[in-house]
This record gives sequence, C-alpha cells and structure tokens, in this order.
Amino acid sequence: MSRENRRALIERVISEIRAQQNTTDAFDEAVCEALGIHRTDHRCLDILERHGRMTAGKLGAATGLSSGATTALLDRLVRAGYVRRVPDAGDRRRVLVELTDEARRIAAELYGPFADEDRADLERCTDEQLAFIADFARRSRERNERHIARVRRQSRRKSA
Repeated sequence: MSRENRRALIERVISEIRAQQNTTDAFDEAVCEALGIHRTDHRCLDILERHGRMTAGKLGAATGLSSGATTALLDRLVRAGYVRRVPDAGDRRRVLVELTDEARRIAAELYGPFADEDRADLERCTDEQLAFIADFARRSRERNERHIARVRRQSRRKSA
C-alpha cells in the first residue's frame, strides 16, 4: 500500500470512529428520552450494570459527582424505579445501590438488539482480530481517561 493510501485509510478509520462516537451518543440520548432520565443518570445506570451494586460514594467517584449531586441523582432513579438502596449484609451501617429488575428488563429491551448485532459481527472475526479490537478499545479508553484529566486540569487552572 502506498504511503498516501495508508494515510487516507488512517484518516478514514479516524473519521469512522468519530462518526461512531456521535451515533453512540445519539443512541444513548434516545434511550434517555425513552426512559425520561438525564445523561448523567444514564451513565450511573451503566456503571451499576457493569460493576454491580456499590455504595453511593463509590458511584459518585465513578461519575465524578459531588455527594449532594449523587444523592439527588439516586433519589431521581429510585423514584423512577430504576435503582434501589439496600442494606449491606456485611455492614448494616452501610447502604448499597443496585439496579432494579425493571431497569434490567428495560435495558435488555432497548440494548439487547444492538448487543446481538455487535456479537454477530464479532463472531465473524478471527481470534487475532478480536484481540486487536479489544486492545484498540482498551487503549482508546485509556487515552480518553488521560485527556479527560488533562482537560479538567486545564479548566481548573483557567478558572483559578
């Protein structure tokens, strides 16, 4: 492949990733509208779905919210029937937050067909391709995390 064709292919990949990020954002927004929740609420539900029950403090840290904002978010999600607060069996003074069965049912309804198509696409890949995709996704996530921190540091310096 010529140097120009390779550059064009790299630009095409970058363009497709950006377009994919935008459509993922639009899909998530459509889900939020369907559920009647905020984007931050949605992120909270996703964290709970991926990591399981946790304390409000840990959830707040994962979302970057203050304790007051986390409490307000959880109050909204409890009222909506998507999360519940449960006592920690290991420490009765502590309360954990978990998804409700209704939240899991709705997630399966909204995201299930999407996930099924993703799995079907991935089934067509070789093990080497899957390993590359997983590694690329991990590096991309790590890059996002680094640049989130960089932008936040810059923003704090400007506002100080």
